[in-house]
Amino acid sequence: MEPQDVGKSYDLIADRWRSDRFTKDNGIIQHEKAIAFTKLRGAALDIGCGGSGRLVDILLNHGFSPEGLDISSKMLELARSRHPRVPFHHADICRWKFPHSYDFISAWDSIWHVPLWAQEQVLLKMLSGLSLGGVAIFTVGGTEGPGEITNSYMGPPMYHSTLGISRTLEAIAQAGSVCRHLEYDQYPELHVYIICQRMSLGSE
Repeated sequence: MEPQDVGKSYDLIADRWRSDRFTKDNGIIQHEKAIAFTKLRGAALDIGCGGSGRLVDILLNHGFSPEGLDISSKMLELARSRHPRVPFHHADICRWKFPHSYDFISAWDSIWHVPLWAQEQVLLKMLSGLSLGGVAIFTVGGTEGPGEITNSYMGPPMYHSTLGISRTLEAIAQAGSVCRHLEYDQYPELHVYIICQRMSLGSE
């Protein structure tokens, strides 16, 4: 599946994130942990922001100036209705150009929808979009090596891919960042979240 196809699938189920079927505290504790690693409180970006607005709320509460990005037009419609003063971008992260650097970037359960061939490119672009000292939190599939899968677990078809843990950590270092935290937070499911901080310009 291409990113646009994933966006169309999310259009069909966007309302789920505002219903009782969605756990509102999903990712909250993890983001609080990530924010604690930096004292910077400037621009922040929520990649794959969805429509619930819960992560934008966290960023606002911690003094950030957040922006959101999503490929689903329906998700963005919901996001804008909840936070009308927050800038939102309707774009494919594979092609989107960062307008400036960010002190905090979240890609919670989002960039794993990026095609496998573009995973490394997107990860390096995301981390190079951090300001020095800035922090990113993102989720990956906790496999040993690269892989991809398409399923209909949520109804419409969804695509997921991962570089695998080893290559992900190598890319983090290549981008001049260090891994501050890595956790299989839903073990035995292979759901991993990573917190990293940019410490140099890297070699991306």
